[in-house]
Amino acid sequence: MAQQRMMRKFAKWHIWLGWLVGVPVLMWTVSGLVMVARPIETVRGTDLRKELPEQALPADTNIAVSLPSGTTRPVRAVTTQVERGETVTRIAYMDGTAERFRADGSKMGPLTDVEARLIVAEAISGGDKVADVKRFPADAVPFDFRREMPVWQVMLADGTNVYVGIESGQIEAVRTRWWRFYDFMWGLHIMDLQTREDTHHPILIAFAALSMFGALLGCILMFRRRKARVKVPT
Repeated sequence: MAQQRMMRKFAKWHIWLGWLVGVPVLMWTVSGLVMVARPIETVRGTDLRKELPEQALPADTNIAVSLPSGTTRPVRAVTTQVERGETVTRIAYMDGTAERFRADGSKMGPLTDVEARLIVAEAISGGDKVADVKRFPADAVPFDFRREMPVWQVMLADGTNVYVGIESGQIEAVRTRWWRFYDFMWGLHIMDLQTREDTHHPILIAFAALSMFGALLGCILMFRRRKARVKVPT
C-alpha cells in the first residue's frame, strides 16, 4: 500500500512537471532537430567558399614593412601573400584591428566597396550576384556578425550576407539564410534570444533540472504495477 501511495504521488508530480516543462522540452527538441537537420558546413557557409589556388611570392620580392612609428599595439601575426596579383603584407594586432601594406612598405587604405565586391565574387560561389553593399563601423555591426570590427556587408541575391573586413581586406564571415534561422533556434535552445551566447543562466539551469527530474519520475513510473482489469461478462 505504501508503495502504491508513493507511486500515485510520483504520478501526480510527473503530471504537474509535465505541464510546467512541456513547452521548454518541446522547444529544445524542435530547435535541436533544426540544428542537426543540415551539416554544420552548410550552416556556416563553408561549402560556398571557393578553393582558390595559392600563389607563390615573386622571386625578387623585397618586403620592406615596419610597424608604424609610435605604435604600442601588440602584434598577433604578420603574413605576406599575393592577393589579386599584388603582394600584400597584413599585420594583425591583438586588439582585433589590422593594417595592410604593399611590398614597398606603403600602407594600403581602407577597403572600398568595389574591392569588397571583387573579393566576394572571387571567393564565394554566387558572389557575383550582389543585391546590395553596406558599410558598418565597429560599434554598429549587424546582429548576425557580432564582432567589433568595421566591415562591408555584401548582400547576395540568395539572401546570403558576406562580411569583408575594411581593415583586414579578408572575408570575415558568411551568413546564409539558414545560418540566421539556425542562430534563432540556438537562441531558443539556450533561452537567450538577446545575445545568443549565454549558456549558463538561472532560467536555463532551473528548467533543465526540472525536466531531468520529470524524466526520472517517468522512468520510475514505468515500473509501476497496474491491476489487471476485470472483464465484465456480457
